[in-house]
Amino acid sequence: MKLLSVNLGHRKAVDYADIGATGIDKRPADGPVRVSAPGPKGTGGSGLDGDVVCELRHHGGNDQAVYAFAREDLDFWERELGRPLANGCFGENLTTTGLDVNGAKVGERWRIGPDLVLEVVCGRIPCRTFASWLGERGWVRRFTAQAAPGAYLRVIEPGWISAGDPVEIVHRPDHDVTVSLSFRAGTTERELLPQVLAAGEALHPEQLRDAREYVAKYEAS
Repeated sequence: MKLLSVNLGHRKAVDYADIGATGIDKRPADGPVRVSAPGPKGTGGSGLDGDVVCELRHHGGNDQAVYAFAREDLDFWERELGRPLANGCFGENLTTTGLDVNGAKVGERWRIGPDLVLEVVCGRIPCRTFASWLGERGWVRRFTAQAAPGAYLRVIEPGWISAGDPVEIVHRPDHDVTVSLSFRAGTTERELLPQVLAAGEALHPEQLRDAREYVAKYEAS
């Protein structure tokens, strides 16, 4: 399990984003990159130095500080779409290999390189900017149906990382709430929301709130 690339994006003016700019076009960095907690959502952007998050209402912040996507899943979409997909082209900061990103459990912790420790939080919800960037018709629906969204991570211990660094799973919680399950619960299978509560405070705060509200509404006796 290792990093194939560490990817950074710059602000780019586009006509398809609500705020007129996006940082989704991420490219592999040439050298080491420092990763640290960026601050609360709405004010904090990316956890990677040199990476730009433009839409702070929905992206970035401590609970979405880093986005990881598996090269194996990019390869799947290459076959499905019939086109090459470079590392970083899904807007991911970390392109991994040998790591089951979507099967990772919420609250699972990864050590990358000598110092950095990240914690799995949730999957990435596809948006119009993502679809427009790829230029694929019906992309939000197709990506959602696959339920392999990649993982957002929070920074537990800051550090420097580079392409080629090993990834080690240093903690795996004793529950069955995976990235894929939490993604399905938040999108197409809302009836799964009570199950995600097993992950507790490791959940993204917004999904924790949604799950609690769902249980209060539909399962209160």
